[in-house]
Amino acid sequence: MAAQGTSRRDRLRQSTLAEIHAAARELLVTRGSAAVTINAVARAIGMSGPALYHYYAGHDELVGAVTAGFFRELTEVMEQARDAHAGQPTGERLLAVCRAMRSWAVSHPAEFGWVFASPVAPPNRRPGTPRHEAGQRFEQVLLDLVAELWRTAPFPVPRLADLDPSLREQLVAYSALVDGALPPEAAHVFLSCWIRMYGLLSMEVLHQLDFAFSDPAPLFEECLLDLTARLGLAPPAAPPAGLTS
Repeated sequence: MAAQGTSRRDRLRQSTLAEIHAAARELLVTRGSAAVTINAVARAIGMSGPALYHYYAGHDELVGAVTAGFFRELTEVMEQARDAHAGQPTGERLLAVCRAMRSWAVSHPAEFGWVFASPVAPPNRRPGTPRHEAGQRFEQVLLDLVAELWRTAPFPVPRLADLDPSLREQLVAYSALVDGALPPEAAHVFLSCWIRMYGLLSMEVLHQLDFAFSDPAPLFEECLLDLTARLGLAPPAAPPAGLTS
């Protein structure tokens, strides 16, 4: 049943937008990112190229909207993993989120590439765009859990004075950006953990480890083991069946 107050025109527009996104995704997955053009997407849904401009001002806006959809899909998977472990220690929920992220990424390599291959605009640029808002929601899932961990069981951090001045300045700025959810020295640990996990996952999804590993899942678990140690957590339990490959 349509939501109260939603006009027929709005419903038709949302239906067309869903078709556009599905067509763009199909082109991306089957033919690569270069195939996702305004005209190709329009042809796939039986629309003319000029008609598609009634929905998106151009290619960049289309890509941004579709990418935001991928971001939201990934974030929902991570939130579901977090909520499925509600009531468990923060560390267990954090591990569940990390494993859910990997599961989605290896199952959706083309979409993962679109989400993470292009730089994320700084928060003070282009605020309010669908991609920016979806990216912030994604970041918040991990940030909230690490901030909760910091509040309840602070993990070891470096002395701020011992860090390179430029790094220290950037960490202070990032801490302010997240409204002090993590102080600069804790933000350093959080971002270092993210860089380590994301770097490994990107190499796996992009098949940069195929020369040596046919199954990188144990490497990811080793990475989680290192990260939990850095966050002052007990070693992780073995992942549930189905999350190791």
